[in-house]
Amino acid sequence: MATQLHHTARCVRAVEQGHSLSDVLPQVASELRPGVQALTFHVLRHLGTARALVEQLVQRKPDATVSALLCTALSLMLEDEEAGSSSGLHYAAHTVVNQAVDAARQDRSTARQAAFINACLRRYLRERPALMAHAMRQPQARWNHPLWWIERLQRDHPEHWQGILAANNQPGPMTLRVNRRLVERSAYQQALRAMGVASTPVGDDGLVLDAPQPVERLPGFAQGHCSVQDAAAQLAAGLLLEGRDWSPADRVLDACAAPGGKTAHLLERADVHLLALDVDARRCERVDDTLKRLRLGDPNRTEVRCADAAKPATWWDGQPFDAILLDAPCTASGIVRRHPDVRWLRRPTDVAQLVAVQRGMLEALWPLLKPGGRLVDVTCSVFRAEGAEQVQTFLERHTNAVHRPSPGHLLPASAASAGEFNDNPSGGYDGFFYTRIDKAAP
Repeated sequence: MATQLHHTARCVRAVEQGHSLSDVLPQVASELRPGVQALTFHVLRHLGTARALVEQLVQRKPDATVSALLCTALSLMLEDEEAGSSSGLHYAAHTVVNQAVDAARQDRSTARQAAFINACLRRYLRERPALMAHAMRQPQARWNHPLWWIERLQRDHPEHWQGILAANNQPGPMTLRVNRRLVERSAYQQALRAMGVASTPVGDDGLVLDAPQPVERLPGFAQGHCSVQDAAAQLAAGLLLEGRDWSPADRVLDACAAPGGKTAHLLERADVHLLALDVDARRCERVDDTLKRLRLGDPNRTEVRCADAAKPATWWDGQPFDAILLDAPCTASGIVRRHPDVRWLRRPTDVAQLVAVQRGMLEALWPLLKPGGRLVDVTCSVFRAEGAEQVQTFLERHTNAVHRPSPGHLLPASAASAGEFNDNPSGGYDGFFYTRIDKAAP
């Protein structure tokens, strides 16, 4: 356990330095990675509380590496019901103390502080009730989010902000999307049941698993029978395609396609001519790999291209599109339960910067849409600036833009709906925003 604590503390420190876990975790040895990931996710879901405790346990701010190890150990000694999450990680407190001291000795930057770390953690065990009571006076410690994030949610969702924050500290369920071109959902559910995995249907193609499974254990995964995709993300294809028949003559643009889940879902549901763009060449490779696994991507009808959707002059052939899906870069404030590092990586200024990026992409792509065509704008955000407010501003600028019934803001898991479409399926949605805008005839 000491080795895992050592690597977990290093991951936590990397996040505090501004690095995404998606970049950091692959650097951990493969045999340690699953355990380190589970521990790191747990720590990040409790980091606000742990930081508040460290402030009380030390007289002077410790070295950042020492602080990360202290936060790691303290997070593992918190009781889930008080910390506001359920991780399934349970360790005897004295075991955590001993292993944290051993972990400190594994790193030259913390070895001399092993006795100090031991003293801090043992003091926490002695004075736990008083220390916790004091820590819980801080909103950051109570909710395990930055203060600016809490205050924005209080403004944006005054009735549901507490539910959103609580949901963010729960692991999201594992949800599958069944590839309807290869297998019926009922048949796939039966295949899961035969191997002892229970599931609940959600949406048109989804199954929420009662317990997460390694993808290699899922029946037919390598053969393309299913994909892992949250229930909220699965709404994109249906919203874009509903209400009309589609054919290979219809041109569809997926403007920010990587990693390819929504692209694949569109192709699973309709025979269209699809152009999938992403600005990152490596991420385009992921889209290609996804389509190959799912047995999609007819080269005569599907193209994956590395290009900046905001700069059509560099890639557009002049032929308008019948439909556009824009899943623009955003704060990812709606998928925190699956990416617990996001809350600690974002800064308040990021919101306005990303809103400007989203606005620029909407303005660049709108002229590419046929009259009578439809655009679905989606962000995995619960911030209104990246959703309802963005769309309202766009509609005010474009008299030929017609707003259609749309999900609006979907709130994660335990939070109530802010829109009529959020029926809170088993396990709940991630937080998303969806809107459909049609282009009126001239």
